[in-house]
Amino acid sequence: MPLLTRRNLLKASAVAGAYGVGIGIAGKFGLAEAAPEPQVLKALKTQATLTDAGVTKNIMTWGAVGGDAQGGAGMPPVLRMTKGKPYAARLTNTLDEPTTIHWHGLRIPNKMDGVPFMTQPYVYTGDSFDYAFTPPDAGTFWYHPHCNTLAQMGQGMTGVIVVEDAADPTFDSEVVLNLRDWRLGGDGQFIAAFRPRDAAKTGTYGTVRTANWHQEPQYDAPAGGLIRLRIAVTDVTRIFSLKMEGAEATVIAIDGNPVPKRFPLDLLLIGPGQRLDLAVRMPDSEGAVATLEDIRGTTPKTIAKLRSVGTSLKRNVGDLAALAENPVAKADLSSAEKISVVLSATAENAPVDSICGTLGYSFWAINKVPWPGDTSDPTAPLSELKLGKSYILQLENVTPHTHPIHLHGMSFTVLSSSTREVMPLVTDTYLVQPDEKVQLAFVADNLGDWLLHCHIIEHQKTGMTSYVRVV
Repeated sequence: MPLLTRRNLLKASAVAGAYGVGIGIAGKFGLAEAAPEPQVLKALKTQATLTDAGVTKNIMTWGAVGGDAQGGAGMPPVLRMTKGKPYAARLTNTLDEPTTIHWHGLRIPNKMDGVPFMTQPYVYTGDSFDYAFTPPDAGTFWYHPHCNTLAQMGQGMTGVIVVEDAADPTFDSEVVLNLRDWRLGGDGQFIAAFRPRDAAKTGTYGTVRTANWHQEPQYDAPAGGLIRLRIAVTDVTRIFSLKMEGAEATVIAIDGNPVPKRFPLDLLLIGPGQRLDLAVRMPDSEGAVATLEDIRGTTPKTIAKLRSVGTSLKRNVGDLAALAENPVAKADLSSAEKISVVLSATAENAPVDSICGTLGYSFWAINKVPWPGDTSDPTAPLSELKLGKSYILQLENVTPHTHPIHLHGMSFTVLSSSTREVMPLVTDTYLVQPDEKVQLAFVADNLGDWLLHCHIIEHQKTGMTSYVRVV
């Protein structure tokens, strides 16, 4: 399949045909029935109170049509979809720069993936684009631009997606947490999005840490009840080591998929792009507080709190029914073809200009090739895959830093690691440790060009990006 270029896409009627299904995958990932009226997501600038210093200006977000671009909109809405049911959204852009929406973790048609000039054109100021797809999987996902990503994501454009399944077990309450940093100065205004010396290492950390755009928010939940805590790390840099104090927390899903065996939350690492579903058994005493902490670093940091209210429901997490598995194809390991992927640093140099913004540096590479942008043009794919065939990604991290590697459009199963015991998790984002070699198996069951990149955005934008082509 030829790569869609800027010129070809601008000539094509991509927007008018956005409700169509992806080539060759109508039966599996396409529309099973007519799409509903689109949910309007208006990209705009706003302001919000994030610190005690006052209002932060020039925040980017999505709001409803008619929202006040000077301050009427806040955190991007939690988008709720239903497994197996059509969903539609209309992106309208009132920003002073182009944008798109990528639906992180959703296995949907390639033309809906939101990567500019690989799967769709820019959505320019004043224009709109219609997205329509049927999510095949239940779980916790998220959405963000794939254009000028460090600025747009760093200034607010990260939102959570909840895909519900009627067969899910019953919880007494649900709390959704969108975890992200902001790079703000003492006056509460944005400062430089990155520092080159940090981009060449772990990435540039934010100065203000929030959950749902608040510092250490607290939510009420039924005493003695079972709470579904959905967590999405939408930050551009930060890796968390999460722990729950004051309540029993059980991991039930990672990256939208049920874990093979549930386990207690105990210092679990989760990086940019990843999601975590917890079953939290609230304390029985009214007023008792459970605290979600990040203990990565020298000082534990409170992320959010849950406070028990009312008479104890006396629920038992052991009574909670299992989550249904998502219909992800299982790879045939006996015939799977292996693909070598080496994550490495590269000699510092100025990258070629990218149609979707460049940071002006090239620090990172995949298989010795540094790509500075969101699109692969004119570079050849990392590998050309045959539709329906099984593959094993052999990822090797030869750097001293951790990289959350995300594959668009498909999910993989973790097979093995050279440094630790791993569960056979089904996921789309894997946190590769320094000097780790890992095997990830998947079936190439979604046609098109699909990005493979580090989700520490500075790493992505300074070279650690590639793509595979399914034909």
